[in-house]
Amino acid sequence: MNLKSKIFIYQIILFPLILIAQNSTASVSCEVPLELNLLTENKLPQKVVTANSYSPNSATIPSLWWPKEQFDNYGGRLVNNWLAYPQENRIDLIVNTQLWGIMNYLERYRFVNNFGTVARFYNYNLRVFNQNQQCLALYYYEQEKWQLDFTFSPHNSWEINK
Repeated sequence: MNLKSKIFIYQIILFPLILIAQNSTASVSCEVPLELNLLTENKLPQKVVTANSYSPNSATIPSLWWPKEQFDNYGGRLVNNWLAYPQENRIDLIVNTQLWGIMNYLERYRFVNNFGTVARFYNYNLRVFNQNQQCLALYYYEQEKWQLDFTFSPHNSWEINK
């Protein structure tokens, strides 16, 4: 078993205990802009986690490297990066505009649902953006249920059973 697998198992076993203490996530919308400039800064704010963040002492939370390996059907090229805000319980996932554009509706739904389920495990909301900072989808907790919303159409929203 390699180191990445051990860290993933560690997260699955220990972090649900932490999540029991957290009973709700903050509201999420596309109104708050994507802070893409944080990815080019030399020093990130302490409470922001990206694909390049790591901790020498413990697992980096939230960790999306394994879901990226599992759910990115384009050899790791679909997911460009992410910004996670632990204090806001939010992950902003940045996807490749061209690859997103060739995905059909069901492929997009499956992708957002898979990453949303991982975000939900950490008790985070998920926003999906393209490289042009256009909000493409939301996976969020509201009114005691998880919802998946493709924001470009008001009729593309689903409730996700708990």
